[in-house]
Amino acid sequence: MKPALLRCCFALFALSGFLSLARSGKVFRQIKEHVRWSQELRAHKHLQLYEVGGGPWPKAETLRQPLDHFNRQNNATFPQRFFVNDGFWHPQGPVFLFIGGESSISEYSVLSGHHVDMAQRYSALVVALEHRYYGASINPDGLSLENIRFLSSQQALADLSSFHLYITRRFNLTRNNTWLCFGGSYPGSLSAWFRLKFPHLVFAAVASSAPVRAQLDFTGYNKVVAESLSNPVVGGSEKCRQAVSAGFRAVDAKLKAGNLSELQKDFLSCGSLVLPEDQSELVSNLADIFMGTVQYNHEGAGYDIAAVCDIMVGGGEGESSYTRLTHVLKDYLARMALSCLDCSFQKSLLELQSTRLDPVGVGERQWVYQTCTEFGYYQTCEDPLCPFSSLLSLSSQLQLCSQVFGISSASVGPAVTFTNEFYGADHPKSSRILFVNGDIDPWHALGVLKDRSHSERAILINGTAHCADMNPTQPQDPPPLTLARQQIDKQVGDWLEAARKEFS
Repeated sequence: MKPALLRCCFALFALSGFLSLARSGKVFRQIKEHVRWSQELRAHKHLQLYEVGGGPWPKAETLRQPLDHFNRQNNATFPQRFFVNDGFWHPQGPVFLFIGGESSISEYSVLSGHHVDMAQRYSALVVALEHRYYGASINPDGLSLENIRFLSSQQALADLSSFHLYITRRFNLTRNNTWLCFGGSYPGSLSAWFRLKFPHLVFAAVASSAPVRAQLDFTGYNKVVAESLSNPVVGGSEKCRQAVSAGFRAVDAKLKAGNLSELQKDFLSCGSLVLPEDQSELVSNLADIFMGTVQYNHEGAGYDIAAVCDIMVGGGEGESSYTRLTHVLKDYLARMALSCLDCSFQKSLLELQSTRLDPVGVGERQWVYQTCTEFGYYQTCEDPLCPFSSLLSLSSQLQLCSQVFGISSASVGPAVTFTNEFYGADHPKSSRILFVNGDIDPWHALGVLKDRSHSERAILINGTAHCADMNPTQPQDPPPLTLARQQIDKQVGDWLEAARKEFS
């Protein structure tokens, strides 16, 4: 392989990790796909360069895994996709495991990213495992109500253990081949939990943007969004935050007054807003634009906090915050090449109820199921500090669990509590885990932000968004991000040296 060209391959690997942990809003899904498209376009150009240079290209492989690791009387299996890059590997070198999350993975999981840069430096074997029930790692009937019950983080960790055994046998590995795992967002949590629950298999873990503390009512998400919209380091301002809040207050006032035809016209709704659930879908879609912009700041072409704030407060003084909010929406629709805003809740519900498989992209039905059975993570706006509409309520999101899966709202809270008890929330009491977060990323509110011991360390990066540290190094990277990657690299080197001394 040609290392220089591999470093050039842009951050498509990120799509298997941190295009994730999003709410089920239609606009948020579109923003994720726009980010994916932007990254694919950049990666494709470098892929063409790489193919001209020649060299082996990782192929998708499949491992048959038990459908239920915890019931050996169940002989059912499913196909789990993985990729291997042995182009840097020395037979005595380490193994870098990239953990997939709530979307499909591709060969870029083992070809591009900071973990791949380090793999080249440390002569590591790079392997990536797709999460069960996402991408191609699912049986044809996997999304049915009967079979989706085998989707859980605990089963996913057992998959990683089984995959560890498979790779060990395939490459004749010994204890001298030190395993390190990497993941971002939900896979960041899995990375930490794999080290926590299987310390005999993985020597250390890097957990980027990992929301290890499950939370039913995640009010902190939009609190961080508001703070980020106010942050001048990333192009925000207090004036911008106030304008956003004022715009949503005006929308709420018009909803309360029954000015539905005016809202339908101003925000280019594809259909009527007569139904209350469609009104909630409207404000959810509008909030998604800001939430997605903050979470993926600088990840999608033209989408960043500075640009959105410029629409909300830049230029002349004559326009109201409400009018500027309509401009934000129209700018979004233009970028997405859409003629109107789809506010049909019934259509969204039918999409989540569909059991049709899609081997590419984010698994929305699967992820909603995991929020209902394990994590919560519902990003609400019933807190006075939230800049959006109070129609973004906990009850409306919990109703999806019942409407889509028949899971009672009352059962979600105890499921979240069990998750925190099982993994330790944001005080896991493990060792050799490095937690990395960006301070404008809304998900950092559920992460480990300070060193908990000499071997459970944390890095909080000023002015960076979700999983920014996992991208390959770029010339425009801000100094705090560059410094953080250097710290991560040093920690990885220290771990490998410690392992060499321990096992020599």
